[in-house]
Amino acid sequence: MNIYVSNLNFHTSNESLQSLFTKYGEVSSVNIITDRETGRSRGFGFVEMPNDAEGQSAIDALNGTDFEEKTITVNVARPKEDRGSRGGGNRGYNRNRY
Repeated sequence: MNIYVSNLNFHTSNESLQSLFTKYGEVSSVNIITDRETGRSRGFGFVEMPNDAEGQSAIDALNGTDFEEKTITVNVARPKEDRGSRGGGNRGYNRNRY
């Protein structure tokens, strides 16, 4: 089960988040999302738990609780949506035309 965790403290580490979820079962991976340019946490991440029952138990127990001075939101991660093409829209447009 892939679990989405938001409103994380910007100083939360993968290790501390894994430790929190390990109380509810096996954790196969933890990934706190960081800004590409600064490397700073974006305040959310994903926890992968192979056992769905353990994952649901973690969600039920942790959603809305305080963790490292922040109230976290924990729920099942939704699949990433295809946003389609991010085209510029004005291809071939000549700005200097009168």
